[in-house]
Amino acid sequence: MRIGNASGFYGDRFSAVREMLTGGPLDVLTGDYLAELTMLILGRDRMKDPDRGYARTFLRQMEDGLGLALECGVKVVVNAGGLNPRGLRAALVELASRLGLDLAVAHVEGDDLLDRAGELGFGEPLTANAYLGAWGIAECLRGGADVVVTGRVTDASLLVGAAAAHHGWGREDYDALAGAVVAGHVLECGAQATGGNYSFFTELTRDGHDLSRPGFPIAEVHADGTSVVTKHEGTGGAVTVGTVTAQLLYEIAGARYPGPDVTTRFDSVELEQVGPDRVRVSGATGEPPPPQLKVSLNRLGGFHNQVEFVLTGLDVAEKAALARAQLDAALAVKPPAEVRWTLARTENADAGVQEEASALLRCSVKDPDPKVAGRAFSGAAVELALASYPGFHVTVPPSDAAPYGVFTASYVDAKQVPHVAVLSSGEQVAIAPPSEFRELEPVFGPVLPEPLPDPLPDGPTRDAPLGRIAGARSGDKGGDANIGVWVRSDQAWRWLAHALTVDELRRLLPETADLPVRRHVFPNLRAVNFVVEGLLGEGVAARARFDPQAKAVGEWLRGRAVEIPEVLL
Repeated sequence: MRIGNASGFYGDRFSAVREMLTGGPLDVLTGDYLAELTMLILGRDRMKDPDRGYARTFLRQMEDGLGLALECGVKVVVNAGGLNPRGLRAALVELASRLGLDLAVAHVEGDDLLDRAGELGFGEPLTANAYLGAWGIAECLRGGADVVVTGRVTDASLLVGAAAAHHGWGREDYDALAGAVVAGHVLECGAQATGGNYSFFTELTRDGHDLSRPGFPIAEVHADGTSVVTKHEGTGGAVTVGTVTAQLLYEIAGARYPGPDVTTRFDSVELEQVGPDRVRVSGATGEPPPPQLKVSLNRLGGFHNQVEFVLTGLDVAEKAALARAQLDAALAVKPPAEVRWTLARTENADAGVQEEASALLRCSVKDPDPKVAGRAFSGAAVELALASYPGFHVTVPPSDAAPYGVFTASYVDAKQVPHVAVLSSGEQVAIAPPSEFRELEPVFGPVLPEPLPDPLPDGPTRDAPLGRIAGARSGDKGGDANIGVWVRSDQAWRWLAHALTVDELRRLLPETADLPVRRHVFPNLRAVNFVVEGLLGEGVAARARFDPQAKAVGEWLRGRAVEIPEVLL
């Protein structure tokens, strides 16, 4: 069956639904609208109006897409229900009636644990949602639904549920389920699988691929769980072993990838280019899932504000020191709970453009009191305008403080979480938890030996950026960052597996030097994956650093110089 994706996040390309429905044959169209930050946004929406809490963008897309999907015989499965899948279902039913369409809409619920947060030991969060699996989706589709909307399910479950319903898989068909999880993981971020955000994008454009508007990915999922990743013919971008590898490494940790229905062994996955824009994904093996479900918790952490001072020309360090001393002194009477300073030395000597002669000094503050982080901080910064370093100005005037959120992950016994498929008829079907569990264990120990290839023989080396031979993709999981690094030949893998150790990563990325770092090895992908704990503080919504979702940490690493064997260059 052909399963496509039309959304990788809340705010992705609006026209993708129409493009996917009109671009070629599909059986199912999925869309991922939920991220950790999105749940916070939807939680704040629900505070303002209890009838909200779902991704309204999807509803607008369906004004055009519902008729097209019915005409093409394409089922639609999305997690756009967010915190209110029942509300989104009602809105879709109303929309279908207004459009004169005979539409069967079902939804999945049970993930929202907010009313039980205290009982479960979660405190008083703004949102509390368990990651459900695929079987509620499968039940809705088997019940005849044209559209299935869910709340917080795992991203891959959208594809897994559709494939399980179509192929008739059982709860213990672990290898097939694992293969579908891998395909779902490739599809979940949309165009990231078709050339978007790809380290070697210059090679794709050199080879004639148009990256100005990459098409969205499709997985042709077979009955055994293997798949071929592709895209509609004639769309932009490219599907290569490299683009699929990059997405496989995105936001994972070790070789065992836990989920509510199956634990997938990512170290068994094999990729093969089987044609233009066609990559076969095979070899995935599955194991029983862990006994606990992950729970996404969001709470309001307080208020945030910042100011960016522009430092131009000479004496940048001295100018930064003066501004910092002045503002610190002004805030000393009632300092914010957290004050963070960063200096980005972006200036060039003897620059012909003023902006290229400038550095940025950023001061970020957080406090439970909006007045302390707002008016008091902004006023103190503005008052320096005529009394500080020469050339004083800021990027934008400081303003009132904005609320920020904090994401944390917790866990709950899977048997304590209801999982309910509400069919298009209104019938409610309880989805039983798995009958078999297995505690999650690391595949390899924390130290060597690991299953590494023989190192390259000694030879001449050259100082060059790591990215000359290695690709990378990085992302966030709460306050942690993952950095997946891969190479494209067995020879390069023999070097990378031994050269890019935890100690070397800490040397290349000094921000990680004092943080816990774990390395995981994926020989089939010629890749290593690093998980850096705490790099992002309390998560993206807390805005702890310049790149709060670690999207570019991998590219920072690729830009760092290392001693690379000349034979690889």
